Amino acid sequence: MSVSDARLAQIAARFSEIEARLASGTLEGKDFIAASRDYAELEPVAKAAGLVEAMRAELVALGAMAELDDPEMREMAEEESRVLKTDLEEAEHQLAIAMLPRDAADSRSAMLEIRAGTGGDEAALFAADLLRMYERFAAEQGWRIEVVSANASDIGGFKEVVAQISGNGVFAKLKFESGVHRVQRVPVTESGGRIHTSAATVAVLPEPDEVDVSIEDKDLKIDVYRASGAGGQHVNTTDSAVRITHLPTGTVVTCQDGRSQHKNKDKAMQVLRARLFEAQRDAAQGAEAEARRAMVGSGDRSERIRTYNFPQGRVTDHRINLTLHRLPEILEGPGLGELIDALIAEDQAKRLAALGE
Repeated sequence: MSVSDARLAQIAARFSEIEARLASGTLEGKDFIAASRDYAELEPVAKAAGLVEAMRAELVALGAMAELDDPEMREMAEEESRVLKTDLEEAEHQLAIAMLPRDAADSRSAMLEIRAGTGGDEAALFAADLLRMYERFAAEQGWRIEVVSANASDIGGFKEVVAQISGNGVFAKLKFESGVHRVQRVPVTESGGRIHTSAATVAVLPEPDEVDVSIEDKDLKIDVYRASGAGGQHVNTTDSAVRITHLPTGTVVTCQDGRSQHKNKDKAMQVLRARLFEAQRDAAQGAEAEARRAMVGSGDRSERIRTYNFPQGRVTDHRINLTLHRLPEILEGPGLGELIDALIAEDQAKRLAALGE
């Protein structure tokens, strides 16, 4: 997808306009926040456009040099032109990617929900492994991760765990992690050495601002009860656990991790907002959601997306048919980046192809 010179000039003019508005010092409050967001979104496009514009201008200059009578100058210009044309193709490709329509939630922090699926205790242990993988990956990215709510199993796993991951671009990197993750290994509880298959579901939800989701008190039913399950010495001592039901949608959120009822309520409200925001996004996107399902994956929690095979030391992502024989490195966090980058690249390639049709 080649971008016209007129479009390059339009991008540069728009970026200069936003830059001037921010530098003027006249913007305040919501206007400043909106302009800052526009600047952050347009900056990579403007830089890519500027590079393409400069390379095209250089190519024109080299073309003029190739018309000169000096054989040495002509040969040098022709050689540089050949190299520059290759570099320009890549720069134009990167510009096309930068100009792809963006998910408005890409820059946001996210809520990560992991639930043990089929496999009992082994599935709960696998859910804990996945949480550690995302914790290590988050640390590598410079993000902050905090467990909001957890329902621990008796042997150290999680039946369900919800974590908040804060940082720039969290949702953009993690949104393709939603779905069913399957593990094949010999469980620690298995004495016969047989390989079992277990699963856990992952959901990554963009974190909304309070203005994105309006929740009225009359729409909430809040129950307070005594925490239960594997949770240490403070479990079953006070009525600090909170269950919030959003009556219009039937969405139920529980939080029993903190010792304070107030903190548990705040955390439960965070999760509720994220779930309602995601439901709003799905409803609003409509046909776009259908198109998204045809790309790398729907994010549907029922879709099997990845298999972690311990006997063979491999991880396979079924959506892009990519197998990496680096299971330990992936579970340790650093290797996960290669999988995520491949998923993002596949999504970009399919969206570019769709634009060219």
